[in-house]
Amino acid sequence: MSERVAEPGRQPGVIGQGFANLGRGIRDEPRLFAVATVGGCLFTLTGVASSLVLGEATDRVVIPAIRRGYADWSGIALAAAALSLVGLARALGMFLRRLAGGTVVFRLQARHRHAVTRQYLRLPLSWHQRHSTGTLLSNANSDVEAAWAPVMPLPFALGALVMLVVALVLLVVTDPVLALIGFVIFPTFGVLNVWYGRRVWPLYSRAQQLRGEVSAVAHESFDGALVVKTLGREEDETARFAVRAEHLRDAMIHAGRLRGLFDPVMEALPNLGILLVLLVGAIRIDAGAMDVGQLVRVAYLFTLLAFPLRAFGWVFGDLPREVVGYDRVEAVLRAQGHEEYGSRTLTTTGPASLRLDAVTYSYPTSSGATLDAGADPSGEPAERASAGDPPPRPVVDAVSFDVTAGSVVAITGRTGAGKSSLVNLLARLVDPQAGTVLLDGVDLRELAAGEVSRAVAVVAQQAFLFDDTVRANVTLGMEAADDEVWAALRRAQADGFVAALPDGLDTMVGERGTSLSGGQRQRIGLARALVRAPRLLVLDDATASVDPRVEAAILADLRARAGASTVVVVAQRRSTIALADEVIHLDAGRVIGRGRHEDLLASSPRYTALLTAYEAAARAAGALPEPAVREPAVQGREPALPEPAVSEHVRELEPEAAP
Repeated sequence: MSERVAEPGRQPGVIGQGFANLGRGIRDEPRLFAVATVGGCLFTLTGVASSLVLGEATDRVVIPAIRRGYADWSGIALAAAALSLVGLARALGMFLRRLAGGTVVFRLQARHRHAVTRQYLRLPLSWHQRHSTGTLLSNANSDVEAAWAPVMPLPFALGALVMLVVALVLLVVTDPVLALIGFVIFPTFGVLNVWYGRRVWPLYSRAQQLRGEVSAVAHESFDGALVVKTLGREEDETARFAVRAEHLRDAMIHAGRLRGLFDPVMEALPNLGILLVLLVGAIRIDAGAMDVGQLVRVAYLFTLLAFPLRAFGWVFGDLPREVVGYDRVEAVLRAQGHEEYGSRTLTTTGPASLRLDAVTYSYPTSSGATLDAGADPSGEPAERASAGDPPPRPVVDAVSFDVTAGSVVAITGRTGAGKSSLVNLLARLVDPQAGTVLLDGVDLRELAAGEVSRAVAVVAQQAFLFDDTVRANVTLGMEAADDEVWAALRRAQADGFVAALPDGLDTMVGERGTSLSGGQRQRIGLARALVRAPRLLVLDDATASVDPRVEAAILADLRARAGASTVVVVAQRRSTIALADEVIHLDAGRVIGRGRHEDLLASSPRYTALLTAYEAAARAAGALPEPAVREPAVQGREPALPEPAVSEHVRELEPEAAP
C-alpha cells in the first residue's frame, strides 16, 4: 500500500497517484489483466485492420465498379470475407477484455472488502468509538468500488493506446499532411485531462466524505426506528436525512457539471478531426496529391481514434474518484489502533484469579473524527486537546482489587461510576493508560491473540443477536452438541421459551433478535457465554431486563455452581448483590467501598443510600409502606430464595424444556 495519504488542502498529482494505485492492483492479478489487455489490443487493432480492408475495397472494388458500371462479385465476396474475419476477431477481443477485466475488478474489490473487514475486527473498541458506523460502511462498500472502478476500462484504454500508435504510423505513411491534424488533437487531449483531474479531485473528495455522512444518518435512523416511531419523530428524521442528502446531491452535481463538460469535449475532438480531414483531403484530391481510397482510409482512422479518446476519457474521468476511494480505504488498512499481543498462554484450568493494580483509563478527547481522504492514517483522533486544556477525567481512576479464583464479586455504583468501562478493561476491549489487569498473574497485554477470549466471557446489558437461529446465536461458530446448547440454555433459564418456539433451536430470531423480548435476548446472550465454560464470567447488568424471579433462578444457579467460574457481576439490584462473596462500590471511577454486603450496609452510608434509593423514593411518594427490610443470608452462600422454590416460580412463568 502507498505510504502517502492526501492531506487536507493539498491537491495531489491525481493522474500519477491514480495510475500508481492501479499498478498495485494489476500486480495482484497479472495473468488475468494480461488476458484482458490482449483482448483490448485485439479489439482495437482489428479496428485498424478494418480501415485497411475498407481502403482496399474502395480502391479495388467500389471505384472500379463505378467506372465500369457493374460490380465484380468475386471482389465483393473477397471483401466481405475479409471484413467477416476482422469482425470475428473483434468480437473475440471484446469477449476476452470484458470477461477477464470484470474478473480482475471483482476480485480486487472482494479482496479489499475482506481486508477492510479484517482490519475492523483487529482494531480495538476505542478506535471504533471514534468513527461513525455509516463512515465505516462507506469505507467497505462505496470507497472500495470507487478505488477499482477504472480497472475495467483500463485494458481497453491500453489496447486503444496500441491502436493509436499504429493508427498514427498509418496516417504518416498514408498522408503526412493529414497526419499533422492528429498530432495537434492528441496533445490537446492530454492537456484537457490534466486540467480535469486537478479541478474534479476536491469535488469527488467532498462527495465521498458526504456519502459516509449520509450512510451514518440513515444507519442511525434505521437502528433507532423504535425511538423514532414511538416519539413521532419521522418528519424530523426525514428532515435530518434530507439535509445530508441535499449536501451530497449538490456535491455530486458540482462534480457532474465538470464531467458533463469534459465528456462532450472528449467526444467532439475526433469529430473535429474528421471534419478537418475531409476538408483538407478534398483539397488534396483536387490537387492530385492523394486518391479517394486514401482519404477513406484516413477518415476511417480518425473515426477509430474516437475510441482511444473515449477509453482514455473513461479512465481519466474515474481517476479522481479512484484516488479518493483508495486513500479512504488505505487510511483504514494503515490504522495503528490495533492491539499488540504477547506470546504467553494460560496453562492452568478451572476458575481464574483476577487482579487489578492501579488501573486508570480515560476515553479519547476526539469529538467524532471521521475517515476521509484527509484522515490521520493511524486512525487516531483528528482533534486533540490543546496544550492549555485540562486532561480528561479518568473514568477508571487507580482502581485496585483482587478476585479470588472461584469467587463471586459484585461491582455496584451510581450511573457513570465507571462500571462498564471497568468491564471493557477486564475483557481487554480497551487497554488501561496506567496500571495492569492480570489474569492468573499474567498481564492481559502479554497474552497471545485469542487467549483472553478463550478464558473470559462478557455478557452485556444490551444483548446483540444475529439474524440467525437460536442455536447459531448461542454457539457463534463454536463446535457444540445440542445437549451442550440445551444445558447452557437451561442454566440461563432460557430452555423453556426456546422449547416453545416454533422450530426450537432452529427458530430464526430476526435481525437483532426482534422476535424475542428484551429479557429473552439477555438470556440467550447469557447462554452464549455459559456454553463456552469460561474461566472468568463477567456480567454487565446482564439480567436487568429479566423478571426478578427468573433472575433469582439464574443467580441461584451461578451461586450453586460457584467454583466452576470466577464471576464478576455488575449489578444494581439488592438481591443480586447479596449473593456475592464480596462487593466493590465504585464512585467517579474510584473504589470507595469494599467488603461483604452486610458489612457495607452497616458501615457505609453511601452504599446503603445507593441500594435503598428506590425504596426511599417509592416510600416518599406513598407507593410503598415502611416494612423492615430483611437482607438475605450470605454467610452460608444461601440465595434469597432456595433454588428449588425459585425454579418452581420460574416454571410457572414458562413451559418446561423438552430436552
